[in-house]
Amino acid sequence: MGIPLGQMARVGAYVLKQQLSGRKRYPLVLMLEPLFRCNLACAGCGKIDYPDAILNQRLSYEDCMAAIDECGAPMVSIAGGEPLLHRDMPRIVEGFVAKKKYVILCTNALLLAKKIDQYKPSPFLSWSIHLDGDQAMHDASVCQGGVYDKAVEAIKLAKSKGFRAQINCTLFDGADPERVARFLDNMKALGVDGVTISPGYSYERAPDQEHFLNRAKTKTLFREIFKRGKGGKAWSFTQSGLFLDFLAGNQTYACTPWSMPARTVFGWQKPCYLLGEGYVQTFKELIDGTEWERYGVGNYEKCANCMVHCGFEGTAVLDGVKNPLKLMAVTARGVKTEGPMAPEIPLDKQRPAEYVFSAHVERTLEQIEQTKPRAKKPARAS
Repeated sequence: MGIPLGQMARVGAYVLKQQLSGRKRYPLVLMLEPLFRCNLACAGCGKIDYPDAILNQRLSYEDCMAAIDECGAPMVSIAGGEPLLHRDMPRIVEGFVAKKKYVILCTNALLLAKKIDQYKPSPFLSWSIHLDGDQAMHDASVCQGGVYDKAVEAIKLAKSKGFRAQINCTLFDGADPERVARFLDNMKALGVDGVTISPGYSYERAPDQEHFLNRAKTKTLFREIFKRGKGGKAWSFTQSGLFLDFLAGNQTYACTPWSMPARTVFGWQKPCYLLGEGYVQTFKELIDGTEWERYGVGNYEKCANCMVHCGFEGTAVLDGVKNPLKLMAVTARGVKTEGPMAPEIPLDKQRPAEYVFSAHVERTLEQIEQTKPRAKKPARAS
């Protein structure tokens, strides 16, 4: 099982409490980006080409603790950039664990051997190591050779030291179902504690815009992958069975972007982890001030092909809470890989894309410049 029972029970109790209280929008996972700086330059990443002034920004320990206290989510996924470049990351993780928050610490693993002894094994901490397929697939994805081998060694090291270690796998156009299935078999044999899998999202700032999956290709790809693994039951995933069923085209879901709100060096990101179309300083402003109906599949052109877990996992979790028998059926039989697919959300009324992100970058650069200490003028000789 990809999700520990204790975690499932705690998160389930949290969701039930929110439902009973009548709260309409609430977070499941805080998506925290305490820095954008990275030691890789992946072609599919939308975070690596910021000016140095922004890449040098960091959320402080106090910022990170305030973010989890503000939103109250039971889980936090720490991404970036590369989180292990943050000098206060061990203290940040320790702070979240002390609050009994489930921490998913994402890393490309290049620094893990050097940094791992700064962390303590805990049932509340999981390393999430980025692996986008087998050696050739992953090294091509991250645009650097040898990274796959280092990641595999890092998994072995983390497991040997008593840590929970899972992988985060993003798939792009051209992925071969047979190779992906073999890769998942190999990860199972390696002893990973679970797999988070998702199609890539076409970040507008990503250097490579040609290899992102559309929705039709995503559904076909995941059906073919799951077909090779007993409807996905051959592997342990850290996601709801209904989300996996959605990836294979068997559920018609709208996204719930507030279920995984993003806090970055810019602020709370509107409307979601994937789209930066506005930033506010408080979680309350994010929830109350975002025009949610303007976003999502069928509402906005940039969302048309999105099937990423940070938008739809929350929808699947809520569906499972409301319809437990439906969830149990998918869990028992596995993902359906044959037959007609669920209807798609129509796109004929979606509004056109707006390209506003550069303005946010320029505004942030201006703010950084304004807060720089000014050099003192030399004293005049008397």
